[in-house]
Amino acid sequence: MTIDSDATKMGRPSDSVLSADTNSGVDCASENRSAAKPASPKTSPRGLANEQSLGASTQCVHSGEQRQKAEGSITAPIYAASTFTFDSTASLLRFVNGEDEREEYGRYGNPNEKSVEAKLAALEGAEEAILYSSGMAAIVGLLMAKLSSGDEIVFFDQCYHRSREFCAKHLSRFGVVTHQVPTGDFEALEAAITPRTKMLVSESPTNPHLTTIDLEKFAAVGKSNEVETLIDATLATPFNIKPIAYGVDYVLHSATKYLGGHNDLLAGVICGRREQLESVRSLRGVLGGVNSPHNLYLLERGLKTFALRMQRHNENGLAIAEFLEAHPRVDRVYYPGLKSHPSYESAAAQMRGYGGLITFTVKDADWEETSRIVDAAKIPRIAASLGGVESLIEQPLVMSYYHCTPEDRVRFGIADNMIRMSCGIEDTDDLIADLAQALQA
Repeated sequence: MTIDSDATKMGRPSDSVLSADTNSGVDCASENRSAAKPASPKTSPRGLANEQSLGASTQCVHSGEQRQKAEGSITAPIYAASTFTFDSTASLLRFVNGEDEREEYGRYGNPNEKSVEAKLAALEGAEEAILYSSGMAAIVGLLMAKLSSGDEIVFFDQCYHRSREFCAKHLSRFGVVTHQVPTGDFEALEAAITPRTKMLVSESPTNPHLTTIDLEKFAAVGKSNEVETLIDATLATPFNIKPIAYGVDYVLHSATKYLGGHNDLLAGVICGRREQLESVRSLRGVLGGVNSPHNLYLLERGLKTFALRMQRHNENGLAIAEFLEAHPRVDRVYYPGLKSHPSYESAAAQMRGYGGLITFTVKDADWEETSRIVDAAKIPRIAASLGGVESLIEQPLVMSYYHCTPEDRVRFGIADNMIRMSCGIEDTDDLIADLAQALQA
């Protein structure tokens, strides 16, 4: 399947379009030098000898942070500054010449951002992490930095509907062609690759069907064809899987979800090798998709308890999935930790745990009967999103695909009787008891 647009394709101007004076002006602007050479630490600010040998909770609490912070504060101050001053021209020249790593302007970096990026890179086992204002801003930033007119990307077809929309309605306007192939079909993936293919994209697990991809095979297909690979691991988190360890080039997270964990911020992050991400960070400095210091503070605070929260999310997810699978009113449960899931073996081989997201269908129910079950649940709130401490429940037909045609919903695998539940960190028995009464509605 090829996603394209009838809109006129607008390619990027060639280098020859820019005059020598224009190029000189861009290269010499101090702000652009700052964007190209971000203040990003190459080693842990704490100077830990082998940060990757630390346990997950230790990394969550300490990685990326200065041991001694400003004024002796144990927590990082919020640097609510749009610009950063220099005490002299000599100080500015040291920065311009790359001798001092520090901040210059808020669109290019912030001390709060630097600390959180280092923590996320450590958790992911990556050289570098780049934070954005949201998960969508992160994937848009990566693709805009890596793709040009005439390039092609290949997606597995189980994916977040906004990622699909961006490629179908927006990237195509700039001459980028997106192909979608059945999720997990590696023969179809290889067949879709052409000399113009620049990126292979997948989620793992996928949303909302929770299909887990063989990451080693996915990365191998990319490397054998000299094509970069991207995995959206939002639903897995670095607690449960580290795609970079399997050879994947880039890992995307909506940090709004499990990483932040409290439904109180928006953020996104791209992780990968420093050299590959230089152009991505530079473009972010131009487009301006940065996060606010206050959000970054909340994200860092949320990350402190990330490993502890994921243990409960994993426990609740598996227990509730097993309860639903045994319930007479449930037709099918999508959860990678169940042996009945088609990708269970792949998940069991790669994942430490399976997360808190569950999708299930109600036996012999239409959309209205299904909505009554959603309404009858007392503990989960009806809302989009996932990964927070509060459990959430929704009907994908109504929440995300209401304006799609019935044919498109069938193509995307969205059934009228489908429910998606994000299990929070409440007591397992309470969540099961609440679902049991809701299923009687």
